[in-house]
Amino acid sequence: MKVSGFTFLRNGQRLGYPFVASIRSILPLVDEFVIALGPCDDDTEKMLREIGDAKIRVIPTQWNENLRSDYSVKGFVYGQQKSIALFNCTGDWAFYLEADEVLHEADLPKIRTAMEKYLNDERVEALAFDYLHFYGNKNTIAWSPGWYRSEVRIIRNTIPVWSSEALFFNVVTDHKKSRYPRAAHTGATIYHYGWVRSEAQMNLKSASVLKFWNNRTLTPVKYSQIDAAALKLFSGTHPQAVQDWLPAAAGIFPADPNYRPTAREKKHRRMLWLENLLGRQFSKKHYRRVN
Repeated sequence: MKVSGFTFLRNGQRLGYPFVASIRSILPLVDEFVIALGPCDDDTEKMLREIGDAKIRVIPTQWNENLRSDYSVKGFVYGQQKSIALFNCTGDWAFYLEADEVLHEADLPKIRTAMEKYLNDERVEALAFDYLHFYGNKNTIAWSPGWYRSEVRIIRNTIPVWSSEALFFNVVTDHKKSRYPRAAHTGATIYHYGWVRSEAQMNLKSASVLKFWNNRTLTPVKYSQIDAAALKLFSGTHPQAVQDWLPAAAGIFPADPNYRPTAREKKHRRMLWLENLLGRQFSKKHYRRVN
């Protein structure tokens, strides 16, 4: 069994991505790691080279700065870059890890076991993970139906697959149609740190990608402006690879006590109440579960 890892990246250092920790966390699992690296004006490429692992293969790419954001698929340039990296993978499985996502070393054996178990099971086109979205600091997770709690990150590399945007995969069924993949669950978790970077870096990131998603005016991000009901205290351990990157913090992140939840957040409160009552989750999944 050969396993490829892959991602895409641009100005990761300037925008506050823990991409070095992310890559280090996956290297023990993969035989190669492919990075589609867009034009950078920071030290991202230098930091990648300094990882110094022969498994890493950097592919220089160009981003389509003129791609319209008012067309059928927003954020398509992200799908292009993700697909470029995927199309250069040579393994039986292709493991996508975004630059702010990190694997816990305790989960590596169960991930490998899942890949071996389903390698020859053609019903299974992909493997899914649970998610922990850290918010504001390392002690706090965002947990509500508004935050996806499960997603595919490993795809079978012997079927026609591409990506229309960064989050999910499209399995091509004919020349006109595609669908979400059929996936089994690994039993492992992705640790997502995109909302732990500083507010300044988050706003810089938002400004840099806005044109690829919509034409609206940028609204500055303020971490405190969130429904406190969506925040939970994290009681576990962080992956070793990311611990030096995480800013020191004490206690749960303090949401603004005067913040008034939006209509969407109120809906998520009701859904969360139902989840607790019924023992099931209502977050959207971009895959069909195969048991």
